[in-house]
Amino acid sequence: MNNDDHYFYIPQIKRRNQKAKLFKYSTMLAIAFSVTFLIFFLVDIVRAGYPAFFQTYINMEVKITEEVVENPYGAVSGKQLKVISRAWLRDLPGQIKQNPSWMNTTQEFWVLANSEVDQYIKGKESRTSSRDREFVDELKGQGKVELKFNKIFLTTGDSKIPENSGIYSAIIGSIMTMLVTIIIAFPIGVMTAIYLEEFATENKLTNIIEVNINNLAAIPSILFGLLGLAIFINFFGVPRSSPLVGGMTLALMSLPVIIVSSKAALKSVPASIRQAGFGLGLTKWQIVRDHVLPLAMPGILTGSIISIARAIGETAPLIIVGMIAFVPDAATSVSDAATVLPAQIFTWAGMPEKAYLERTAAAIVVLLVLLLSMNAVAVYLRKKFERKW
Repeated sequence: MNNDDHYFYIPQIKRRNQKAKLFKYSTMLAIAFSVTFLIFFLVDIVRAGYPAFFQTYINMEVKITEEVVENPYGAVSGKQLKVISRAWLRDLPGQIKQNPSWMNTTQEFWVLANSEVDQYIKGKESRTSSRDREFVDELKGQGKVELKFNKIFLTTGDSKIPENSGIYSAIIGSIMTMLVTIIIAFPIGVMTAIYLEEFATENKLTNIIEVNINNLAAIPSILFGLLGLAIFINFFGVPRSSPLVGGMTLALMSLPVIIVSSKAALKSVPASIRQAGFGLGLTKWQIVRDHVLPLAMPGILTGSIISIARAIGETAPLIIVGMIAFVPDAATSVSDAATVLPAQIFTWAGMPEKAYLERTAAAIVVLLVLLLSMNAVAVYLRKKFERKW
């Protein structure tokens, strides 16, 4: 290289280095922006949802009589009636029947406050009247108002009374729906991937099948809901709003992702494993069952868990098959009416009462914890069983 060539390449190298630095800083800026947005999102959701895990209770003395059993609203004064929850009064006769020794005695209770009083105690916007606020402040000064851990949120189902609503029935519905999804989608998806990757001959038919599977993995999820409505409910008569129809619909949506990820995991197993098996006189099925499948299983499990985690957060297909109905009690079988956590979040987000907003954020926190846990399991399985070739 002469001096003229040397001086010719120096500016090009400088420009190339400048572009490389610019690209590097651009990617770092994009990552910083993404992390900042994620932190802001998580902090905002936790800040909004944290108060829902605590609920206001008011200490009151109630004289238990036969009249109270017949008319629980007569157990408290007019002032008390305006600040406590109707749900507690509704359940009072049942508590008295379970504790007959209370009859004709005065009992002290920590009574659930209504949602407006709860919002006032938490320092949020409330429609509580000034007179009721003075009464609550008086009780608070006497040490009769406390924020306690909200067991109701985790142990009860949905309710038209905001302070008495919880996510228990939605969690049970989600678990049942996911079990149906896993039972259907995982074996069918893995067996389909094994056939297409290991046994099927490459021809136009298998190419068309693989192209369609890849396309199905990218279509909007609501279309699977329409498919589930048309086939499972209208044609086969599967009970509407049940974990069975919800799980079958989500299984349809999960199948393409499981098949594609399982095929990729099987393809990653070196061909030398198969050739060694043939050299030892093993059949194709023995090679796949005893060698290829065990080596590909970490990748298969990782893809399947991520697919199921995606299905847990789906709302659109489940709305189509009716799993957004008001369900206060937890389902006891896969054919009972049920709802799921994403649908419960969607329902609460449209409620006018302020108490539902913090419950919406708290339910999102629970859902995020569930999704992050499943993704963490997928990462752990991949790292633990990963093979280096």
